Amino acid sequence: MEFAPSARTEELKAKLVEFDNEIVRPAEPIYRAQREESGNPHFPPPVMEELKVEGRKRDLWNLFLPEPEHGPGLSNLEYAPLCEVMGTSPLLGEATNCSAPDTGNMEILAQFGTQLQQEQWLRPLLDGEIRSCFAMTEPWVASSDATNISSRIDRDGDDYLINGHKWFTSGALDPRCKVAVFMGVTDPNTDTYHRQSMILVPMEAPGVSVVRGLPVFGHSEGGGHGETLWDNVRVPKENLLGEEGSGFAIAQARLGPGRIHHCMRAIGMAERALDLMCMRAQTRVAFKKPLADQGVVQANIAESRMQIEQARLLTMKAAWMMDTVGKKNARTEIAAIKVIAARVATDVIDRAIQLFGGAGVTDDWPLASMYAHARTLHLVDGPDEVHLRQIARNELGKYAHLRPAGF
Repeated sequence: MEFAPSARTEELKAKLVEFDNEIVRPAEPIYRAQREESGNPHFPPPVMEELKVEGRKRDLWNLFLPEPEHGPGLSNLEYAPLCEVMGTSPLLGEATNCSAPDTGNMEILAQFGTQLQQEQWLRPLLDGEIRSCFAMTEPWVASSDATNISSRIDRDGDDYLINGHKWFTSGALDPRCKVAVFMGVTDPNTDTYHRQSMILVPMEAPGVSVVRGLPVFGHSEGGGHGETLWDNVRVPKENLLGEEGSGFAIAQARLGPGRIHHCMRAIGMAERALDLMCMRAQTRVAFKKPLADQGVVQANIAESRMQIEQARLLTMKAAWMMDTVGKKNARTEIAAIKVIAARVATDVIDRAIQLFGGAGVTDDWPLASMYAHARTLHLVDGPDEVHLRQIARNELGKYAHLRPAGF
């Protein structure tokens, strides 16, 4: 295994860190102020458009796409360290057009979209002109099992009729959101993994309504997590993504690289939390000495550093395996990093909050918002329990020949 960053990764990482330090971090208070002045937590602050122009000018744009015709053509292993840098800033991902859910939607449009779909939706997404959302999760079924989806996509002549009730439709509350990737059942009578399909739905189509945003630990901002209703929404058959019955396979294709992205961003969040923890420890005095001299603080900082390094190494291994032996053969590692990266980010941010005391749970510092996001990562793209189950099955499968007959 070779995890040494390529020369291209080193160059892009240096440019990304420079962009963050010189332009993006100083814009964070401006971004917050513009959003607060609007009175709308989902208002897109104008300063972001300025950051996007600068990010594109610096050739830090669409770094996540492996297809060279759309971006720099980086492998998972090459992109992973860049994604970690993006995780240290709440604005850097969008400033480089590398933020979810657009990244996953662009990936499947590039891989499965027709030429017409790519011209209509992928091109403006690649140019950062619009945003998108992903409509899969439903409130009335257990979302840990995606085969439970009950929303319908029914053929009606040259069109499809879409009916469903979704929530956690990520990105739906952003006024720039123009298209949804919607997953629903096209054939309830076939086998479990070929019942669902994906289709592209313009958000302005009659019958589409965003009922409300779902705050996460009291936080509701950006594209938000919408509860959405789809009532006899009619779209042309050309909007079908891939073939009928391919929805589950497309979802899995979307989630593989996406989990690398999530995990490396989580590690980046943990790194920023550790930075804040160390700075706070050196500058605050309690019981007549700096917090940095307290044994319990030192132990927490050491534990955080070890956890981050372990999580990063395993995530890089998973990325390397995806590039070399494919997602199927890396499924244990992909499942493992999804659990571990969320766990590490939550642990490290929690320690930082504890060190900050009351200040840590306020909005004066980013830790409370970071914690809400990190804790949510234990659920998104499949809860920890599903991934643990997958890992256990893979391990136990090696010893299946030892099972008693009949079991």
